[in-house]
Amino acid sequence: KVEHIPVNQEGRLKINELKKMIDENVLLVSIMTVNNEIGTIQNLRDLASICQQFGIIFHSDCAQAPCAISLQDHANFVDLLSLSAHKFYGPKGIGILYVRRALKEQIEPIIYGGEQQFGLRSGTLPVPLCVGLGEAARLILLDSSQLERKRLQGLRDQLVHSLKALPWKISVNSPIGDICHPGNANVMFRGFNAQDLLGQLQPKLAASTGSACTTGIPESSHVLHAIGLSEKESRCSIRFSLGRYTKEQDIEDAVKLINNSLENLNRLN
Repeated sequence: KVEHIPVNQEGRLKINELKKMIDENVLLVSIMTVNNEIGTIQNLRDLASICQQFGIIFHSDCAQAPCAISLQDHANFVDLLSLSAHKFYGPKGIGILYVRRALKEQIEPIIYGGEQQFGLRSGTLPVPLCVGLGEAARLILLDSSQLERKRLQGLRDQLVHSLKALPWKISVNSPIGDICHPGNANVMFRGFNAQDLLGQLQPKLAASTGSACTTGIPESSHVLHAIGLSEKESRCSIRFSLGRYTKEQDIEDAVKLINNSLENLNRLN
């Protein structure tokens, strides 16, 4: 049985609600460390401490985390941790599952046959992908990565402030400050349909109404509903993502494109 832990308006887990849900029947708690739609960063250390008190296995989905926070000490307080290489500029098609040494004997393989990875993963390892992932992990741990996060946060804040200065009803769904991924801005354009706006922006500016995982699903974002947005508000919202190659000029160009697109849609309406 899977139960979902409720969140507050910033997308952070309600710790008191988590405590109420925990008892001796709970095997595992799995937390998305950094949300992929609104960028919320969870306090993993506190969550792990609660699970440890009850002897519950704690898994952290850190796919979105490396470019947002440092993961250097996470192995000290999580039992399981998963990563995807392409989320921190490594090759696509490979990921990591960190397993605490004490749990290694309790993990069962999904596919039987080979003895690779201590009998957990059958099949030949993709050596070039493994090497690429390892090198990307090395680079993301350099001191320069922290400077890059600060640079990215500055550009994200510039985007948000510039959009709010436009003559439209614009608000931000992402949390404010350090508890948000520095490259994430989930923005609501009240009175405009997000799909219509994206159609105006393409092919010059790429953005999305949700995660790539939900592409093709007609329903509005379950993440936005979870933080209290209505169906109508969710359908007005767009996720903008910034990265290592984003420059200040890109932000200025993007804001102009968005403003022009809103003007076009306003005339059509």
